[in-house]
Amino acid sequence: MGKSEIWCQSRFSPPKKRRGWVYTDPEPKSKTEGPIHMNDCETPSDPSRGALSPAPAVVTLHEQFRPAVVSVISLTLLTGCIFPLVLFALGRLLYPGQAAGSLVTRQGVVIGSRLIGQDFTRPEYFHPRPSAAGTSYDGASSGGTNFSPSNGKLIERVRHLAEDYRRSNGLPPDATVPIDAVTCSGSGLDPNISPENAALQVPRVARARGLSEQMVRRLLARHTQGRQLGFMGSPRVSMLDLNFALDQTAKLTSH
Repeated sequence: MGKSEIWCQSRFSPPKKRRGWVYTDPEPKSKTEGPIHMNDCETPSDPSRGALSPAPAVVTLHEQFRPAVVSVISLTLLTGCIFPLVLFALGRLLYPGQAAGSLVTRQGVVIGSRLIGQDFTRPEYFHPRPSAAGTSYDGASSGGTNFSPSNGKLIERVRHLAEDYRRSNGLPPDATVPIDAVTCSGSGLDPNISPENAALQVPRVARARGLSEQMVRRLLARHTQGRQLGFMGSPRVSMLDLNFALDQTAKLTSH
């Protein structure tokens, strides 16, 4: 086979398959035919050599539209309806109190939630940390002060709160004040205070209720929770539970 024959076959012999096209092989030449010479080469458009033609569409629009609609409807029902309902049912079954909002009742009347703090101001109660949520512990206005540590308003606010805290609890003017007694939480709804904060309020609460400090400290220890899972967070005191227990103790001692 000469050079011209090789050049002709390589130039006009397309690959068997091309992306988006199907190549149809021509009928093979008979064995009696001689070699292809330069002047015998046909162009690819020659019907005797085969032609490039577009392949038919594999998937129609109708075939793609139906599974797409079925997938959207199925996933919406599964993740938007069935899954939340299953979680709700499991929560009500396994954790009925928490699923209902961790509500605290007194004589059948809801007096609060263990998840949201309350603004106790009377001297016979333990006081919560300050709140920037609305007027005070307003669930519809949850949020912090958003002041930076160098903000003058924040510094002045902390100074006034520290003075009020020392005065109401009978502390000396230079006494160290727990940080949660003079700063707001990020949500403004924190229902807990630190054990250090609660311990400084024990003498005031005991005097106001006519109880011994030892009894109040026992109640405080009973309502102090440790770190979650033993290492997460900090020890804390549930304000609502502790003040509710104080009311129950006052009723018992008055009889």
